[in-house]
Amino acid sequence: MKLEDDGNCFVCGKNNPYGLKLSFSVIEGKITSEFTPSAFHQGYTNITHGGVITALLDEAMIQAALNCGLSPVTAAIDVRFRKPLLSGQRSHIEAEIVKQGRRLIQAKARLTSFGDGDLIAEAYAKLLIK
Repeated sequence: MKLEDDGNCFVCGKNNPYGLKLSFSVIEGKITSEFTPSAFHQGYTNITHGGVITALLDEAMIQAALNCGLSPVTAAIDVRFRKPLLSGQRSHIEAEIVKQGRRLIQAKARLTSFGDGDLIAEAYAKLLIK
């Protein structure tokens, strides 16, 4: 299967009218971005849905691999939720590659509150190089 980017990724696609349209940067060797959820992203009242948080962390780890010139897909992801991300709360995402093999990449990502740096969620993933 050939992996192609048509600009419709839910997290980073600029062509997706329903997407988050995040931009990612490289700072000190880590992939970073910011996200401020709205009520459209909630599960319970004023609390961002865990699936949205998982998508953010997953995409950040994929972006870390893409930044290394690799084209991966997620094989496994483990997310730990530490605190709720509230609607309107600005957050910071960062991800990095932990280990790279011939066919498998291990990556980690963190979502923190922008103001105080409190850990909201963290993830570890195994990415399969295609």
